[in-house]
Amino acid sequence: MKIDTKDILNSILDSLSRIDYIKPENVPDIDLYMDQVTTFMNAELSSSKRYQEDKILTKTMINNYAKNHLLPPPVKKKYSREHMLLLIFIYYFKNILSIGDIQALLEPITEKYFKSQEGFDLTNLYNEVFRLEKGQIEVLKENIRQNWETAQGTFADAPQEDQEFLKQFSFICLLSFDVYLKKQVIEKLIDELPKKGK
Repeated sequence: MKIDTKDILNSILDSLSRIDYIKPENVPDIDLYMDQVTTFMNAELSSSKRYQEDKILTKTMINNYAKNHLLPPPVKKKYSREHMLLLIFIYYFKNILSIGDIQALLEPITEKYFKSQEGFDLTNLYNEVFRLEKGQIEVLKENIRQNWETAQGTFADAPQEDQEFLKQFSFICLLSFDVYLKKQVIEKLIDELPKKGK
């Protein structure tokens, strides 16, 4: 069976165009119990699931985040809007960073901006970051197109029946190397963050 890699590329690029984030105005402005938090997050982020049965967020995950100081503890078993914003950051970070790295990254944010009374809070921070990331989608799509074109030029000397698979393998390797390098940069930046107590 012949795989149409151009169709695969177009499908990937189309899916990137549909990526959205939870807008702050959609995050409930009332405190929620754990079940309400998981229901909200699972509904809002369901389009990011790879498989239908995947869980976005579970009670166990939330409890572990609080236990590992990634998330301030709930107040009377209720989670605020700011808890929700932190959970969204954690959701995205957990796919590429260790719990320790997420803690190092979020701890200063949480200490300064969680329940901030100074006019600049987690909502402002969340809005700014996701506004920037939204603008990166077109840049990312162009980079993916270029990687796909590069991969299409590989393995010209391989057996004809293997070329399509090997080109796809090459494309995956290029994308993986990009992720690997960016992860290295992120980890280096986290290692350079000021340490608590210093």
